[in-house]
Amino acid sequence: MLGAMRTVEDLRGVCDPLPHSLETFPFDDQTLVFKVGHLTKSRMYALTDVTQEPLRLSVKVDPERGHELRQAYPQSVVPGHHLNKKHWVTVTLDGSVPDDLVRELLRGSYLLVTKKGFTKAERAELGLPGSL
Repeated sequence: MLGAMRTVEDLRGVCDPLPHSLETFPFDDQTLVFKVGHLTKSRMYALTDVTQEPLRLSVKVDPERGHELRQAYPQSVVPGHHLNKKHWVTVTLDGSVPDDLVRELLRGSYLLVTKKGFTKAERAELGLPGSL
């Protein structure tokens, strides 16, 4: 059984193994942004304020999936904080959302961004999912 999803290290455990996943602090020294790509072109797929307790993780989702999640977890999944509310949700990592679902949301956000944020040729060049 995999561990709980509560810390930045837990998030890194899911994100770091993903191909061409990058960690950045593009906005300030407390907002950790996980991106996919390379130095000249990258797309954000998850972010969190490393100073918050509990952590709040924002991920990109299909709009219908976002609506379903907000209905199922109204106290813990809200429209994306400072993001496009249709395409992003913010999840409070306090144990109220199952850890496996948090992992699924991180991986799903990564896949959604690789599919929509890069051309087929760019995906092939980077060896990203969906390049075949």
